[in-house]
Amino acid sequence: MTSNIPAQPDNPKSRILIVTADAGFGHRSAANAVAHAMEEVYGELCVIEIANPLDDKRTPFFLRDSQADYDRMVRRLPELYRFGYDASDATVPSAIVEQALTVLLFDVMRDLVRSFRPDVIVSTYPLYMAPLRAVLTITRQSIPLVSVVTDLATVHRMWLSSSVDSLLVPTQIVYDLAINHGLPPEIVRVTGIPVNPMIVRETRSQAQIRLDMGLQPDLLTVLAVGSRRVDRLIDSLNVLNHFGQPLQLVMVAGKDEGLYRDLQAVEWHVPARVLDYVTNMPALMKAADWVLCKAGGLVITEALASGRPMMVVDVLPGQETGNADYVVENGAGDLTMSSAEVLEATAHWLMNDRHLLRVRTENAERLGRPNAAYEVANTAWVLAQRRVVQQRPGTGRLRLIDLLSRNQVHWEDENNG
Repeated sequence: MTSNIPAQPDNPKSRILIVTADAGFGHRSAANAVAHAMEEVYGELCVIEIANPLDDKRTPFFLRDSQADYDRMVRRLPELYRFGYDASDATVPSAIVEQALTVLLFDVMRDLVRSFRPDVIVSTYPLYMAPLRAVLTITRQSIPLVSVVTDLATVHRMWLSSSVDSLLVPTQIVYDLAINHGLPPEIVRVTGIPVNPMIVRETRSQAQIRLDMGLQPDLLTVLAVGSRRVDRLIDSLNVLNHFGQPLQLVMVAGKDEGLYRDLQAVEWHVPARVLDYVTNMPALMKAADWVLCKAGGLVITEALASGRPMMVVDVLPGQETGNADYVVENGAGDLTMSSAEVLEATAHWLMNDRHLLRVRTENAERLGRPNAAYEVANTAWVLAQRRVVQQRPGTGRLRLIDLLSRNQVHWEDENNG
């Protein structure tokens, strides 16, 4: 893909800042995908930096620790997580949270912008837009802000921030939510969730990929993707292990040491490959006939971009509910929350010469957006060249200064104060 306005060789390099977080794999993965696409297309014409403001030592400890606590919370106390998610997803609580984030992250964001001097800022995490907009408003800088939504259907209100100059959404469902939320249609665009560009570049046949991986090329292949937040995976795999038809399993533990040990300890009655953590997920996806996974935005997006249907074995209350509904309602997979449901779905997919499996695969291919990273990269590139931003009321600056002053946050910028 190419930009509408390429930079000239004698011009300074465009500076692209991508901000993300490590609460789960999806936000960081989307950031990496955009960076890789940007490097592939624009190469020496730009400088790219990925930063996680939550890792800054000045970020309050409860925000820094929220990334590690995310795994524990969603696995051990899913209903409490759901309560917090729903409680904050309303107009007044959301506005309060945005003000709090502005106060807590202002120093970190201001110094990040000051040190990198970006021409555009891309965020794959919903908590950064309000503090970033505050920095730009107070320092009177016109740097476009691009927000990339990483949930397919059920999205928290904070994703739909009016602080952005471009909101890039994964589906028409989220587009409609953004418009109903009051965002101008001209700043909202359906791009899909950015996935590894290797999905596009992987052109080998399925049989060849299997051969190159040491798998049997003509055998039905199921890819199981686990992590610290996936329950029921081994029970589901036990069904396939005793299903009674020829198949092979490839299992990825996703850095969950306990799951990795448990998978290795199983007596597999079918050809099985157990892996801990992989960097070739695009190839593994395309080697498989279907994917057994949780309803995380990353794995579902990668599976759809690879044209692979899913059996969803675990759903986190909150945003993942929408992800699972999106897959099921569009016929790209089934929700299989028990061993019996895995058995039933597998039998249905394979009967009548795999008719339903072919239907599920066709629907996954229809929904997949493998070029999403390139679309996001191109949008960011064009904004970086034009520096097109919305005109915003000047009164907003005074309100922000008052908010920061009341909370003893030093807001004066040494260059623009």
